[in-house]
Amino acid sequence: MIKAIFFDIDGTLVSFQTHTIPESAKRALCAAHAHGVRLFIATGRHRLLLKEGNILGDLPFDGYVTLNGQYCYTRDGQMIHEQCVDPTDIAGLLARLEEKSSACLLIERDRMYANLINEHVKRAWSAVKFSIPPIGDVRQALHNHIYQINLFLPQEQEAFYMDAMPHSIATRWSPYFSDIGPRGGSKAVGIEKLAAHFSIPMSDVMAIGDGENDIDMLRAAGIGVAMGNASDAVKKVANYVTTDVDHDGILNAFKQFLPFIF
Repeated sequence: MIKAIFFDIDGTLVSFQTHTIPESAKRALCAAHAHGVRLFIATGRHRLLLKEGNILGDLPFDGYVTLNGQYCYTRDGQMIHEQCVDPTDIAGLLARLEEKSSACLLIERDRMYANLINEHVKRAWSAVKFSIPPIGDVRQALHNHIYQINLFLPQEQEAFYMDAMPHSIATRWSPYFSDIGPRGGSKAVGIEKLAAHFSIPMSDVMAIGDGENDIDMLRAAGIGVAMGNASDAVKKVANYVTTDVDHDGILNAFKQFLPFIF
């Protein structure tokens, strides 16, 4: 029996075309919650970007897995799990950036700042309708807790920087940038922590996503659902592939696994 559902945001709940949540998905979420199913977000976004544009509105989410599992908290703000990037990896990255400059975003618990803003950043942020992040002194990251790093470059250029970050791993949900977090951290870890907090066995968890950073989460859940717009790699690990986000993907997944609510 499904007792909890974890949703990726971009490409899953939110359309890349309209930058909104389809009305059919909103109705499905509210119906499921009314029947006692707990709802959670599982995203690569920072919590500040959850608030931007009020993208989630007043939908009844019980908790949030943010930054690909590195910072997880309940609806009332109780922190359940956190994991930071190794400081030696940050030092290694900054050294490589001095050798070969690329746009980089450092993400702390309550703020984020970039070393520079270039066309890579502008294209990436415009694709998801985010405000351009502020520029800051990235050297302060050597003294603060960093939960995630974004590198704005093609995937084939990642290795130069990742070679200096042996305790970290890069994943992608956008062609424009990589999410870099601590090795061993993932959305899967985040959903396991929140499910345990609410005493929900993973066998009773459904996870829905479309990006590379959702693969571990879909594998960990009792039921993993890939959106129709997901890559082949994501669809391959899913138990079920629904329609795409712009064609009632969430609603159709619910009709398959939660028919009692309709």
